[in-house]
Amino acid sequence: MALCLGQVFSKAKTFRPRKRFEPGTQRFELYKKAQASLKSGLDLRKVVQLPEGENLNDWIAVHVVDFFNRINLIYGTVSEYCSERTCPIMSGGLKYEYRWQDGEDYKKPTKLPAIKYMNLLMDWIESLINNEDIFPTRVGVPFPKNFQQVCKKILSRLFRVFVHVYIHHFDSICSMGAEAHINTCYKHYYYFISEFSLIDNSELEPLVSF
Repeated sequence: MALCLGQVFSKAKTFRPRKRFEPGTQRFELYKKAQASLKSGLDLRKVVQLPEGENLNDWIAVHVVDFFNRINLIYGTVSEYCSERTCPIMSGGLKYEYRWQDGEDYKKPTKLPAIKYMNLLMDWIESLINNEDIFPTRVGVPFPKNFQQVCKKILSRLFRVFVHVYIHHFDSICSMGAEAHINTCYKHYYYFISEFSLIDNSELEPLVSF
């Protein structure tokens, strides 16, 4: 029998502290609206559509943070099975390998164990979503001109977590009875990025035939 979400994704397995929206802010209200739609059982294709009268960048920001939280939690659930021994490179099967580059400590694409790649990835995303110059939280402060480009890069790299988890750790996910929850999260993510063309189709190839 499948476990409930709370049992599978326990706080003890959280890979990293969750980023939360401040109550009383417009983004918090948008987040509540999005969550209510998800829980209502509506078609996920409709859930991701921009609500009438809302700002697109606010809608994208809410979802990027939420996907970071969810995908971070998903990886935290399987991280005990993902070690330098079991996953010496960050990959998605034999055909796809992901190398880390951040322009600072790693100026060139560098081959890393999956667990180290994931740590660097989550640190990098966390630093971006906590940066007021990129994800402003104060009323009246505009998003930067490159905001959507930054979000595209974040979402593209988060997709690699799905690739690695599905291809290398799906048996562990199934043994915990969590596959339905992860499938729903992936579908929500996929419909969102498709709705707003936030990832190039070539990036999605690793899971097309999975």
